[in-house]
Amino acid sequence: MRRLLRYLRPYRWHAVLALVLLLAGAGLTLIPPALTRDALDVAVPHHDGILLKKLALLALLVLVLDFLFDYGQTYLTTWIGQRVMADLRQELFAHLQRLSVAFFDRNPVGRLMTRVTSDVETLNELFSSGVVTVFGDIFTLVAIVVMMLAMDWQLALVAFAVIPVMAVAAITFRRHVRDSFRDIRTRVARMNAFLQERLSGIRVIQLFGREDAEAKAFARFNRDHLQAHLRSITVYAVFFPVVEFLTSVALALLLWHGGVRALSDTLTVGVLAAFIQLTRRFFQPLQDLSEKYNLLQSAMASSERIFGLLDASPEVRLPAVPVSLPTGARGDVVFEDVWFRYGDSPNDPWVLKGISFRARPGETVALVGPTGAGKTTIISLLLRFYDPSRGRVLVDGVDIRELDPAILRGLIGFVPQELFLFAGDIEGNLVLDAPVPPEAARQAAARVGADRFIERLPGGFHQVLGERGRTLSVGERQLLSFARALVRDPRILLLDEATSAVDAIAEGQIQLALSELMEGRTSIVVAHRLSTVLHAEQILVVHHGEIRERGTHRDLPASGGLYSRLYRLQLQGGGRAEVA
Repeated sequence: MRRLLRYLRPYRWHAVLALVLLLAGAGLTLIPPALTRDALDVAVPHHDGILLKKLALLALLVLVLDFLFDYGQTYLTTWIGQRVMADLRQELFAHLQRLSVAFFDRNPVGRLMTRVTSDVETLNELFSSGVVTVFGDIFTLVAIVVMMLAMDWQLALVAFAVIPVMAVAAITFRRHVRDSFRDIRTRVARMNAFLQERLSGIRVIQLFGREDAEAKAFARFNRDHLQAHLRSITVYAVFFPVVEFLTSVALALLLWHGGVRALSDTLTVGVLAAFIQLTRRFFQPLQDLSEKYNLLQSAMASSERIFGLLDASPEVRLPAVPVSLPTGARGDVVFEDVWFRYGDSPNDPWVLKGISFRARPGETVALVGPTGAGKTTIISLLLRFYDPSRGRVLVDGVDIRELDPAILRGLIGFVPQELFLFAGDIEGNLVLDAPVPPEAARQAAARVGADRFIERLPGGFHQVLGERGRTLSVGERQLLSFARALVRDPRILLLDEATSAVDAIAEGQIQLALSELMEGRTSIVVAHRLSTVLHAEQILVVHHGEIRERGTHRDLPASGGLYSRLYRLQLQGGGRAEVA
């Protein structure tokens, strides 16, 4: 709870003002019972119309003030709640962007979205109607108890007779509702994760006729979520009628005991009427506090998940004192005996085993081999999406773990295997807020031949793309991704099957552009087509996480090894078959 309250610190004076208004409003609730007592015990018996009119006007004034105080307090607490939630969502999103890629490998996107949206919204109710109003309810309870004891302590004890039973009911309620809220949050996260995955893969679902099967799977998640909510409703349905019943019992005891005393002239009717009003007001804060406890339990269940996410530390850590590369980075890349596995368990299989090679400035190194051999993992280690389990990766003689990842990635132009375009216009997707002029995006597009189809679009470079660029063909998206990598004029080019989805004409144009672009740049190419590695200074054949062969296209076909077999397969496939 203390950790949650620190988010109130920037708005503490607003919270103080809201608390003052709340306490003032709580104090006003004590005035109407006193006015009722004076009206029945003084004004009515003495037929004092003037006093009765004054008491009525005073009651009206109290109602107006109570409305104004309640309005101010409600506005301020809601304002505070929304501000705190906005700050927390911003902190969560910023933290998510700092986490390593390995974290997202383990956690479904839908579940993370639940943390940033639904769980944060649950905390909003705590700040807007929980934290501050709890103090008001406590103050109201204490003030009512003091007033009842001062007015008639015997009658007060009669009204308090049901409190032990109320306490037992509240404790039982709290124990059950805590588990219910935790269960609900878990079910919501699972359902959101399922929805995100299925909606992202809707084409596959429709292609293979999986609609009915997926509907049944969703029905299970939906049913679990419904059952969790129904369990919480059952707890509510029992508790609140119990509170109403105990309130009625307290009023019945007051009427019985107070009526007997009124008949014996030891208690006035005005005091009895005031006690009935105070008793109703007394049990209302008790019920409110129990409901606030529900909010607290729901918020605790959400906060456990939110702070669990905020406490997740990046596996790829920033160096305490980042090393600066020499002015004018050359792009000299070295892998020294690199071993890597996904996961920390000794039982996890090695994905890379003893990888060692050097890509000198201006040199092209090609990685070829069967699918799953570890080629893309080598690229990911150079981008520092992961850190090696053993060995090290160097750029210009500096271990990349000693570099700021932002500086390292600023040196690299990367065309990934899985293309991703953001919703927005084409120019924005190419530049991605890089400090380069718009003309750089147009030049990069022209170099890879993307300008041909861009100029045919109604909006040209300002054409707005749909989600993930789905309005474009796969080849067009890949050309844009290629142009994006060139916009920043990188020292190192990483191409992960960069031409796998373009036609022969486009591939030929890209090859012409690459011959110019790779001049003076270090290039590491993951390739399934020999056309992209023919002129590489070094070809590395990766198999089962190891470099089995290395050489040039001139030497390797005659070696009789794995590359030779792959080369023959490609020739049999007509010159454009895949290497793997």
